[in-house]
Parts: sequence; C-alpha cells; structure tokens
Amino acid sequence: MPKKQAHLLRVGVLGCGPIAQAAHFESCTKARNAELYAICDVADDLRERMAATHAPRTTYADYDAMLADPDLDAVIVATSDAFHVPAAIRALEAGKHVLCEKPLGTSVEAVESLRQAVRRSGKVLQVGHMKRFDAGLEAARDFIRDGMGDMVALKAWYCDSTHRYAATDAVQPLIVTSKQARKPSGDPKADLDRYYMLAHGSHLVDTARFFAGDIVEVETRYSHRGGMRCWFVDVAFANGVLGHLDLTVAVRMDWHEGFQIYGENGSVLGKTYNPWYYRSSEVDIFHEAEGGSRRVLGADGHFYRRQLEGFAEVILDGGPMLGADIEDGIASVRAMVAIAQSAKTGKPVRLDAVSGEV
Repeated sequence: MPKKQAHLLRVGVLGCGPIAQAAHFESCTKARNAELYAICDVADDLRERMAATHAPRTTYADYDAMLADPDLDAVIVATSDAFHVPAAIRALEAGKHVLCEKPLGTSVEAVESLRQAVRRSGKVLQVGHMKRFDAGLEAARDFIRDGMGDMVALKAWYCDSTHRYAATDAVQPLIVTSKQARKPSGDPKADLDRYYMLAHGSHLVDTARFFAGDIVEVETRYSHRGGMRCWFVDVAFANGVLGHLDLTVAVRMDWHEGFQIYGENGSVLGKTYNPWYYRSSEVDIFHEAEGGSRRVLGADGHFYRRQLEGFAEVILDGGPMLGADIEDGIASVRAMVAIAQSAKTGKPVRLDAVSGEV
C-alpha cells in the first residue's frame, strides 16, 4: 500500500452500491494522495455498515449536506447511471471536483448540459474510464504517440463471458445490499441491449478513442441469437484510421477483451483481463526497425486506485489530465448512441448528428 502524502484530497463517495464497495472505498483508503473523508447514502443500514468497514471521517444521509461540508474537496459519483449527471451538476455547483463513474450519462442532451456546468464551475471533472490507468494500455498509448508513426488500423473487442459472474464473485468482497437503497424509476436491465451498451460498450468505445482519437462515424451490424448479443462496428476515426469494434455478450469461453493496432513502424497486440483480477493487460509491442517485441510488466494493476491518484494529482499539483475529461465522456455517449441507432437502421451514423438516449 503506497505511503500517504502529507496533503490529501478529501473525497466523499456518493452511493454505497456494488461499484463503491468493490472499487472506490478501497481506492480512497489506499491512494497515496487522497483519503476517504465521507460516505453518503440514503440507506441507513448500508451506510452504517460501510462506515464501520472503511472508517471515513464522517457520513451523510443527505447529499446536499455532504456538499455543504467546507472540508470536502471532491465527490466520487458512484450511483446508478441515471443519477450521474444530476449528481455531478450539484457537486460542481457546490464547488466540488467530481470523479464520475462511467458512463458519464445516458443521453446526449444530458451530458451536453454537464459540459456547461463544468465550464461555469471551473472545477475538475474526470470520467471513471479506469482502463486508461492500465499500465499495459499506457505503454501501448506511449508507443503509438512516440514510436509507431502513422496508425493504419485498430481492432478492439470486449466480450463478456457466461462464466464472468462466478469468476467475479470469487475475487470481489461480499457485496452488501439494502432494501432502503435508492433506485432508478425503471429497471436498468429491462432493456438488455441498452444495459450492455452502457455497461460494456462504454469501455470498448473509450479504449478505441484512447488509442486512435475521435470517432466521426460508425456502421453497426447487430445479431441476437444463441443467447448472445453481438455488435460488430466499423469505425471511421477523424485521423483516417480504420477501426473495427466487437462487443459480444456473453461468449461461451473465458473473458475475451483486447486489441490489435497496426502502424507504420510497428504494431501492438493486447490482452485485457477481467478488471476485478486487478491485473494489467498483457501488451506486446513490435518494433519493425528492431525486428523484435517487448512486453511491459504492469506490476501495479489497481486501476481504480491509480485513477483516483491521477484525479488528485490534477487538483492538488496541477498535473496533466491523464484520465477521461468531460469531452471524452460526451464523445463516448455520442458514440454509443450512434452505434445503437446504426444497429437499428443498418446504416452509417455520424456522431455529430446524433441525439437522444443510448
């Protein structure tokens, strides 16, 4: 566990649900430059149990009361997707920095409204695309930037497995629930196409953008058969790179996530693991001039803790934004909306022309 610095970002976590329990509470307690200052949840039993386990300085049942605390620096929005935008706006308006779980929102209009709130506040907003803090992906990004030359094509895939829940249950802490927990008005899993796109497609889209830049157009082929949903997406990037994305839920095999990138001076092949293993991606970087490849050992695979540390560095030290910012979050939502619309029409869809919900 990293040694704590003298000056720590005081963080309040909104929501005591699964993502907070599995990732954010521990990240706050382990981060070298942040602390778990507060926990907020309307469910008294859940909040009290999490406080007993993770020992924040204080707890709140009321979000506005937490935001009014002058000692609170930042909020991690760890609620259901439908609550992300309003919770983030309230935090920004209260003068707090925000680390918002992905996806940033569920509609183009909602996330566009959040952009204005960020600008008005002057505060930092980072989106929780924690894979950007995977050491293997960072090494691939560095090679793309410094050694690959012109990128020609990118293929990336995110294939959830039928065995994922058994594997996840074996490594995650016991997830505690409460009947008092606040839930969205509708069941998020009632429309599985939408649910899988928001939960998994957001990762796939952001990884592609992390490597290849802005997406301008998508064309989707969609299949639902054999108990599997499959989106094959041809992608046009702004820089002329050809792209292909594969989102499939759920494959009859092990977790299958990764990417291949072809460039002028070399190529990259990556394999990404179930995130709850906290294991960095295995990334092989081939250098054409050397006629050989290298693999980076990502010994520190706690992406959630590293994401929080990066967020805190921006605020405390004026460091560069290494995570996904508001524009990245908006672009991800636009891409998911475009993919969903193209899947329905069978036609290409430009991201700058989309509106509505995923």
